Amino acid sequence: MYEYIIGKVTDIFPAYIVVESYGIGYQIAFGNPYSFSGKLNQEVKIYLHQVIREDAHSLYGFSTIEGKQLFLKLISVSGIGPKSALAIMANDDHAGLITAVENEDVTYLIKFPGVGKKTAQQMVLDLKGKLAELVGEAAILPVTVATTALEEALEALKALGYSDKEIKKVEKQLATNTTKSTDEYLREALRLMMKK
Repeated sequence: MYEYIIGKVTDIFPAYIVVESYGIGYQIAFGNPYSFSGKLNQEVKIYLHQVIREDAHSLYGFSTIEGKQLFLKLISVSGIGPKSALAIMANDDHAGLITAVENEDVTYLIKFPGVGKKTAQQMVLDLKGKLAELVGEAAILPVTVATTALEEALEALKALGYSDKEIKKVEKQLATNTTKSTDEYLREALRLMMKK
């Protein structure tokens, strides 16, 4: 198992980043890959979780150890796989997620992609009282403005599992501000998704 990797971010895609370490490029799935826009070709430390399946070996990345711990708690819930957990974590409001679990707010939890009522109830059952130490977790990285920032953010939403219909609902609101970076668009889109 891997604990972390230190290397340079060489590429950013809607669902993952590529980190080069000692001449090898590692594809690392990330909740919001565009949070690394300001770190392109710079050295970073990414905490990792490796998932080995019959048809794939996947790496999931996190900016902080607390983010990794939250991910591990989420995938321990029946019905939540690594991709769903990453989609849930893409919204930087981890304190809101933890509060929703602690307050048994199923309505809030079903707003995440791939989380239905049954899974939300299972999250509350399995995680209530087990997330308090993670409340202070937050990882906000600096960003730069990209020319196709809105398009990249919309692609990232698709990669997280949101439907075209859900994305169209927030696209018009996002398009009103053209000075945002991909990361800012994605954060705003996720906030809007959670309000609906």
